[in-house]
Amino acid sequence: MQFYWTIHAKDKMRYYRLSESRVKRVINFPKRIEEGIAEDTVAMMQPGGSARNPYEIWVMVQRGSGNYSKAKTAKEKEVANKLGLKEKSLKVISAWRYPGTTKPGEKLPEEILREFRSVAK
Repeated sequence: MQFYWTIHAKDKMRYYRLSESRVKRVINFPKRIEEGIAEDTVAMMQPGGSARNPYEIWVMVQRGSGNYSKAKTAKEKEVANKLGLKEKSLKVISAWRYPGTTKPGEKLPEEILREFRSVAK
């Protein structure tokens, strides 16, 4: 699977000290997948940290279009089906580390929503 990284995603990865391989691991083995706040995006999460200091790593990717029939592994096909992808490439929109834990289906905090809206302008 080929990844395309936005400048925003690279900046956030640097800010939150997340490597490309760590972000790819979240994409390949998400604990939870939810609809992204931006149009045609999906957000994936993996928990991290310890019981005393929990955090979550979130990655937002944009859905593709085209043909995804060339997926090599069963895992690639499974992730593609979960995300509704039809293309063998993903555009990583953003990545961040959320302190604490969120509930499934819970809306993102207003601070993160404002940040995404300011970037979209």
